[in-house]
Amino acid sequence: MLSGRRSAASHLLLAPAAAWLIVFLVLPALGLVALSLARNGAYGTVVWSLNLDNYRRAVDPRYVPVLLRTLGFAGATTALCLILGYPLAYFLSFRAGRFRGALIIALMVPFWTSALVAFYSWMVILGKEGLLNSALLRFGFISAPLGILYTPFSVLLGLVYFYLPFTVLPLYGSLEKIPRSYVEAAYDLGADRWTTFLKVTLPLSLPGVIAGALLTFIPCLGDFLTAELLGGPRYYLLGNLISNQFLMAQDWPFGAALTTLLLAGMIGGLWAYRRWEPDA
Repeated sequence: MLSGRRSAASHLLLAPAAAWLIVFLVLPALGLVALSLARNGAYGTVVWSLNLDNYRRAVDPRYVPVLLRTLGFAGATTALCLILGYPLAYFLSFRAGRFRGALIIALMVPFWTSALVAFYSWMVILGKEGLLNSALLRFGFISAPLGILYTPFSVLLGLVYFYLPFTVLPLYGSLEKIPRSYVEAAYDLGADRWTTFLKVTLPLSLPGVIAGALLTFIPCLGDFLTAELLGGPRYYLLGNLISNQFLMAQDWPFGAALTTLLLAGMIGGLWAYRRWEPDA
């Protein structure tokens, strides 16, 4: 009797969150899938004749360079975030001491500012008349302004800046779960720091590595604002292609098909992570 009441109370507490997810996530996603099966009519209208033409267009070879460019930027961003994020997460977990809280708060600063404001700030810094070029010219390191903005470097810099916390926080959580007695036991058995890291710390932190990589790679696939502001039209990504279908080309069914494929890839990545997690 008591367990039944507790179960009913749990369901009642979950009901608002479940209703919110159904109304604002599940139903829009289903509507997106339905829209992807329609076709585009005159003047941007939607003709509800169910077909797979939009998915056939999505795999057209003309979009392969956009897909490859997107995968390249997402992969490079993920790799750089792991290279930069793992030492930072390790320091926060094992070495930060009483400064840990302040450093974690500093790490969260990109979440506290609007992405639009942050990217415009990078444009001010990286522009030909920006702060970076002005400083380099003033101290004599260069004789002419560098073309840093609207390059692959500026796009990658913006992506790493924004997504680095998505990598560090899962890594930090995974490293925090490692019993310190395991590390001490490795030292007691004669292992040096490098061997202890390779044999103990790194294997036990792999779930955090996988989670951080997924939480960085998957959102990067749909990012469009970074390439729009820091890369310009030369570095057109999948997110820009989807955005333009809805906002400029007024081809909503094709945009919905591209979004559905992107969502399917994201769900597949999360499913793969869930398959990995129990074994880790």
